[in-house]
Order: sequence, then structure tokens, then C-alpha cells
Amino acid sequence: MSGVYARRMSRAGVLAATAALAAATTLLTAPTAQAAMPTPVSAATARTYLSQLTVQAEGSSTGYSRDLFPHWITQSGACNTREVVLKRDGSNVQQDSSCAAVSGTWYSEYDGATWSAASDVDIDHMVPLSEAWKSGANSWSTAQRQAFANDLTRPQLIAVTDNVNQSKGDKDPAVWMPPRAAYKCTYVRAWVQVKYYYNLKVDSAEKSALQSTLNGC
Repeated sequence: MSGVYARRMSRAGVLAATAALAAATTLLTAPTAQAAMPTPVSAATARTYLSQLTVQAEGSSTGYSRDLFPHWITQSGACNTREVVLKRDGSNVQQDSSCAAVSGTWYSEYDGATWSAASDVDIDHMVPLSEAWKSGANSWSTAQRQAFANDLTRPQLIAVTDNVNQSKGDKDPAVWMPPRAAYKCTYVRAWVQVKYYYNLKVDSAEKSALQSTLNGC
């Protein structure tokens, strides 16, 4: 009787050890969690920021050029801003010796699509460069515009589906919002935070759209 009991206990021990080993192996081989752009301020803070932004009719695009906002500058080694964001926003991203993303997956918060090729992903400027120009950046120095176009500290850069980013263009939230409804609150919180930090203006339709969305967050 004691021999049977001993065999049962031994078998239980082996099963427990096997389960523990399997769990440990799963932890080691599980896909790494996807990172993301910096979390924007809360809806309450965004409402406060929005109330402090100057409301003014959108300025002219005269003189605007993307070249006036030097972007995708070198961040470290061979890595430029685009590659840093691709690495940050993706899962299991592998880069070659020149820092180009050669594999990985990217989930686009704007539309809920997942991509496995970096070429299918754009790095969106939350507040577009042209929008910034028409909201006050036309008076900035080149250094200020470069900092804005490569800002990794604020929620200004995000990896998204390329054609969705292209449909956005330089539109503000009065005209364009992410097609994925679940992301709209995050989107407007980020938009307001960036405009507030850089002391950019909003036009009346833009402010109304931002307020309406924030009130529902």
C-alpha cells in the first residue's frame, strides 16, 4: 500500500515539475508586449488644456514645406526617429545593422489592423506638420520645428496603417477622426496635449469637435 502511495506521489511530483517547466518556457517564448506612444493626459486635464488654448481662424499654408520640419533625424547610432517608433510601437521587431525593421508586427490603433511589414506602416504626426504651421509653427525656428517633428516624449508620433494616415493628411479633428471609435478619446487627448505643450492655436470648429469628444470620454 505504501509503495502505491509513493508511486502516486512521485508521479504527482513529476507532473507538477513538468507543468512548472512548461509555464516557465511559455514565459520565455511568449511574444513581447507591444509598447505604445506616451500615454496622453486624462480627459479632465485635456479639457482644462483646451480651455486655455487660443481660438483663432486657421492661418495660411503659404510658405509651408515639410522640409521646414526636419524629421526622421538620427536618434542614436544608425537609428532615426521612424525606426525608433517602429521598434517602440511594434511587437517582436527585429532590426538589421542599419536599424531598419526587417520583421515584426504592428497593430494600428487608428483602424484596428495588424501588419507584418514595416512598409505597410506610416509614422503619423498626431498634430500634422501642415496643421502646426497654420496654427503658429510658421513663426518658429527650424530647431523648434525639428523638435516638434521628432518628439518622442509627447504623444505626437504613432505607427499606423499607411493608407489610413494618408486619408488623414493634415486634417484636424473637425474633419477627420480615427475610424476605430474606441481610440477617439485617446486621439483627442493626445491632440490637445500636443497643441497645449507647443502653444499652438485651435480654430472654432476644431475646438468644438475636441470638446464634444472629450465630453464623452
